[in-house]
Amino acid sequence: MADNNSVLTVSIVTPDGKVYEREDARLVIVRTKSGQLGIMPNHVPVIASLEVDEVKVKSGSDVDEIAVNGGFVEFSNNNLTVIADSAEKQGDIDVDRATAARDRAQKALEIAREKHDNQEILRNQVALRRAINRIHVAKH
Repeated sequence: MADNNSVLTVSIVTPDGKVYEREDARLVIVRTKSGQLGIMPNHVPVIASLEVDEVKVKSGSDVDEIAVNGGFVEFSNNNLTVIADSAEKQGDIDVDRATAARDRAQKALEIAREKHDNQEILRNQVALRRAINRIHVAKH
């Protein structure tokens, strides 16, 4: 393994526990509320809120993709931690279940729009975004 100054240690945790860990990452790409952020070894310290999107962890020719549903990222001293509301590694995503969740969210969103229920609209938009994110990560 390369020296500690040329790699990142990456951990992704949720309220249910650790979902992902890698100690030899060369690049991590996340989508924050301010836009996409790439972090390489020796990057300046960062704390940022995350969007519902994928986290890409690159090490050599390996690229791991993790569907993350909100939370935040913290980086310092070549340690990157994502604390997410929920997260799933690409290989753990049940596409049929995610597709069913997408379909349910779309139907519920249509009903909420017909009723002009803004809270339900927002809730179902988030559910739809999460389901689409899971499908996208699973199919990469």
